[in-house]
Amino acid sequence: MPSLLTLGARAMFANQAALQTVGNNIANANTPGYSRQAVVLTTSPGQYTGAGFFGRGVDVQTVERAHDQFLTRQAATTKSTAAGDATRAELLTRLGKVMPLGSEGLGYAASQFLNAMQDVASRPADPSARQVVLSRANDLAARFRDAGGQVEAMQSGITGDLRNGVQRVNDLAAQIAGINDQVAANRGSGHAPNDLLDQRDQLISQLSEFVSVTTVPADDGSLGVFIGGGQRLVLGNTATTLQVTSDPYDPTRAALTMREGDLRRPMDESILTGGTLAALLGVQNRDLVDARNMLGQLAAAIGTLVNEQNALGLDLSSPPGLGGDIFKVAQPRVLPATANPSAALPQVAIADASQLQASSYLLKVTAAGYEITQLPDGQPLPFADGDVVDGMRISFPGSPAPQDGDSFIVEPVGAAANGMKVLLESPNGIAAASPMTATTGVANTGTLEVQRVYAVNGNFAAGTAAQLPLTLTFGAANADGSVNYSLSNGGSGVWRASQPIGNDLPPGTDLGFQLHTSGVPRPGDTVTLDPTTYTDTNNGNAKAFLDLQTRAFIGRQQQRNTDGSLKVDGAGNPVMKPGATVTDAYAAHLSDIGARTQSASYLSSISAGVADEAEQARSSIAGVNLDEEAARLMQFQQGYQAAARVLQTAQSLFDELLHLAG
Repeated sequence: MPSLLTLGARAMFANQAALQTVGNNIANANTPGYSRQAVVLTTSPGQYTGAGFFGRGVDVQTVERAHDQFLTRQAATTKSTAAGDATRAELLTRLGKVMPLGSEGLGYAASQFLNAMQDVASRPADPSARQVVLSRANDLAARFRDAGGQVEAMQSGITGDLRNGVQRVNDLAAQIAGINDQVAANRGSGHAPNDLLDQRDQLISQLSEFVSVTTVPADDGSLGVFIGGGQRLVLGNTATTLQVTSDPYDPTRAALTMREGDLRRPMDESILTGGTLAALLGVQNRDLVDARNMLGQLAAAIGTLVNEQNALGLDLSSPPGLGGDIFKVAQPRVLPATANPSAALPQVAIADASQLQASSYLLKVTAAGYEITQLPDGQPLPFADGDVVDGMRISFPGSPAPQDGDSFIVEPVGAAANGMKVLLESPNGIAAASPMTATTGVANTGTLEVQRVYAVNGNFAAGTAAQLPLTLTFGAANADGSVNYSLSNGGSGVWRASQPIGNDLPPGTDLGFQLHTSGVPRPGDTVTLDPTTYTDTNNGNAKAFLDLQTRAFIGRQQQRNTDGSLKVDGAGNPVMKPGATVTDAYAAHLSDIGARTQSASYLSSISAGVADEAEQARSSIAGVNLDEEAARLMQFQQGYQAAARVLQTAQSLFDELLHLAG
């Protein structure tokens, strides 16, 4: 029969172990990652005697931690999503400040520049009015450069954050591998190393902030950690490392690779799926690229169209000449892939700035020819050497020849904002005068008046200018209100005849100029078009600059058929998607960035709430409840005291027996 001393000693040991566990729980109540522990007590097997089986007290089987594998995994997964959404929301909020509203915005600066031409139109020879135009031009260029610089600063910050994040991931992976080794070494003890398991869970939770992970337990107690849809980061006591490398096309952008021996496996945001690293890559590869292209589209379209219009007018130099460039517009960038089999580099030039899109393009060389894809999700389209695609002319030089497998990223407007500068230094270089002057005939009987006349493209200088002077003679009115006219150039006879017109002459731009009129001409009324003699009193080209404010010249695009071919009408003319004015284009870009920011902020708030709920669910199982621990402390204290009383009673009986025996 077991003695009272044995029973009391077992009971005291069990209660002491329980008290020690409760004290440890209370001490670690605020320790991150700590899981509540509890002693597992079992009844000792009974001892057989002739009078039956007598109990031998209690045994301490082990110490276990409160842990739910599903809730722990769920908390880590939701934490990864919340961290990624929070990072994206923060970066997009900063990106939204690149294009501010109101008087600080690019749209306002562009309007102010074009509005300054109003004073030049009123006083073509006034040097102060011309100087204001140059000041506004410098302000516009500076704002574009500042906005582009902010985007580049964000790119540098993202690259730095990626490097820091990758370093942290590698450190955490190495620590997890080390704990795996310790856990496996303790496997033979028959007891779980609870503190090591808590540390490992905490490290995985911290790792989830950077990258979404999945875990697979092994038979030896170690835990495999996988990222990117199955790429092993930790397996047993071995950790794989991530590296930050340069993008295969753009060396200014960062990319992630996983290093496995001599192999470098690329890891993009679509593979990583969650965490801050995926968010950083996503903002870099999508949002920053889009913002850079949005700014570049505005800069390239405004700069190029202003330069072209200035080149169509006459300046105040002596003798008067065609205007030069006001803005410096950066040329399209071509970024070859580092793995290209040849050193060929296509030449890309702006052919029509009004058709430039706020996009980048992937150009590939195949055995069948060339194909180009508008990123991020356009359809691959074939093109021939020298073709114009979305306002840019693409051609390959003869040597070195491109080879099958070559690929390039083409950014027609990517560098335009950063590179925008004012080239014109002298106010006299502003070509406010039209190269032609329109005068109504003195014998006219109608109410026709000339509002403005100016050149609109190179066809004027190439052909029409040599035909001046021209005489526009009006005929009878048509039923629809239009008027027939004939255009003649002296002894050469009729050049254009019997074409119905409204108030804009001629109806097309094949002659390279436009004449805007008001009033109603009578049959026989004339307008004479002469070369401009006095540029200091002519404001025709300044009025053309003013027309740019309401001209939808940004983002025009020729529509395509379902098979990818360019769409034309019955007369063979291209079917164009209309563009936008400067104000509307800037507003559309603001709306785009604002919608992304609002969506990211909303998703961040939702995912943060889900992550909090998942952590609360995990903590409800694994966390320490001080009220509960206080109750358990009293329970085991009483048990310990009762066991001590048993020992005291046994000692008294033993002493009495010794006394009787003596």
